[in-house]
Amino acid sequence: MNTPDFSSQFDGVVDASLEWLGDHGEFFFDFVNALLAGGYKGILWCIAYPPFYVIAALIALIGWRMVGLRFAILSGLALLFCALIGLWTETVSTLALVLTATVMALTVAIPLGVLAGLAPRFDRVVDPCLDLVQTMPPYIYLLPAIALLGYGPATALLATFIVALPPALRLTSLGIRMTPREFIELGEASGVTGWQMFYKIRLPFALPSIMAGVNQSLMMAFGMVVIAGIVGSGGLGESIYGAVRTLDIAKSINAAMAIVILTMILDRLAQSAAQSRKGASQ
Repeated sequence: MNTPDFSSQFDGVVDASLEWLGDHGEFFFDFVNALLAGGYKGILWCIAYPPFYVIAALIALIGWRMVGLRFAILSGLALLFCALIGLWTETVSTLALVLTATVMALTVAIPLGVLAGLAPRFDRVVDPCLDLVQTMPPYIYLLPAIALLGYGPATALLATFIVALPPALRLTSLGIRMTPREFIELGEASGVTGWQMFYKIRLPFALPSIMAGVNQSLMMAFGMVVIAGIVGSGGLGESIYGAVRTLDIAKSINAAMAIVILTMILDRLAQSAAQSRKGASQ
């Protein structure tokens, strides 16, 4: 009689645990699914309801204000190109998914990063967890999310949130820790409170690093939404996945170009915001 090996036993425990969570936490996961999908649909409605040229003009105006006139013209024309190739709906869906997941990640990562920067013991606990998250293949996070939330945007949001979290948390913690010692000593000698020390001394020095974390989270989110197309997330990721399945090379190239356009626009805007924060803190 053969004894089951450790691998089979471990796999059985994992499967049984997911089944138990699905059975006993159905109400909770249904609530999470509805909450994530509702937030995504709300942001999508704000972007998709106006005509495409209004959104293109608005982003161009923001680019003009933050980067420059040349960037504004190029970004506006690039977004119009996405509409002309028939991928505007998918483009705004991807934009809504990235923005929703990134906002979720930053809402969690920045406070935890501040805490990690101020508390070395907490940082030593969080750091190996972030190493694990960043070294695991991104598509791994889709599998338990599918088991608990099913197919759809909520699963893509959860997986994208997990991938976008570590960069912002790490760089926020790094920025808080890199406050020059002489400024901390000056604040202590001046008798500032703990909150004043954080708000007036630590935070201004940390802002460039925090903004770099925002930029990196955006880039990680864009990389994940393409993979998340296999779970019915909608948008350009699903278009690419469908094109790969049908060997529609032209459609896959068009969708890839739209993703590159969105990524470059948000990347430049985030970089400009980081540079302006750095200049303001100096």
